[in-house]
Amino acid sequence: MSYQSINADGPAETTCSYGASLLHFRGPQRALNSSYVACLGGEETFGRFVEDPFPTILERRLDRRCLNLGSLFCGVEALTQDAGLLDIVNAADVCVLQMPGLLGQSNRFYRVHPRRNDRFVTPTPDLIALYPEEDFTDIHFVRHLLTRLKARSDARIELVEQELRTGWIERLSTFLDKVRPPVVMLRLEVEGAAATSMPYEPAAVDSQMIEALRPRCAEVTTLGVQVSGVSDELEDMLFGTLQQPMAEHMIGPATHRRIAEALAHAINDVGV
Repeated sequence: MSYQSINADGPAETTCSYGASLLHFRGPQRALNSSYVACLGGEETFGRFVEDPFPTILERRLDRRCLNLGSLFCGVEALTQDAGLLDIVNAADVCVLQMPGLLGQSNRFYRVHPRRNDRFVTPTPDLIALYPEEDFTDIHFVRHLLTRLKARSDARIELVEQELRTGWIERLSTFLDKVRPPVVMLRLEVEGAAATSMPYEPAAVDSQMIEALRPRCAEVTTLGVQVSGVSDELEDMLFGTLQQPMAEHMIGPATHRRIAEALAHAINDVGV
């Protein structure tokens, strides 16, 4: 068991770890000796800057324990490669999986940090050969990398994006085949991110990719949401002065309540 806090001039957010998993999840730590719903995903599941993220609200709505396995900065790589996390998921009654984005996965063009999947570690020889004019030494995040490559405005980016799409489907399909409880896939279509200070998302998950995974899921719940920077929820969030730019890119408490309500209906429909 371990705990840490993420605190930059604002309220502390306690994190914890479970079993053999190397990831840090939203705290406080919960016991694993009774039945639970496993909610795994990234920053929205974690619920940064909100007091009650949607797994907490879902627990009250369903009147059954919901384990928050949201981990900051994790993507496809961390969610599908952590054997300890899979063990926790397979002990659950139901798995809620927040659909990860495309960028946070190692592939034939670049490598990411195994747990902080937003981190660009190194280009591969294939990427260097594809973009011989590019200097990668000042790039530290995958979003920055893809944004810079996209700015070249030529067809080469299509090779990188297709690699990401193919890897996304293969990794998640393999992971879902290993998950024993029924899976409710949560697809959040985040609106308004371009209006914040965060850079443009160069590649996105499309409906065909979702359909490729649908046979492996009991339910797929799609919900359009807005980040707090373009909604009216920023004033209801908990953050310090230096954290406001990050908080503007997160979803607010009312949106978490909407997500929990939608998931409650989906889980009840599964009937587990």
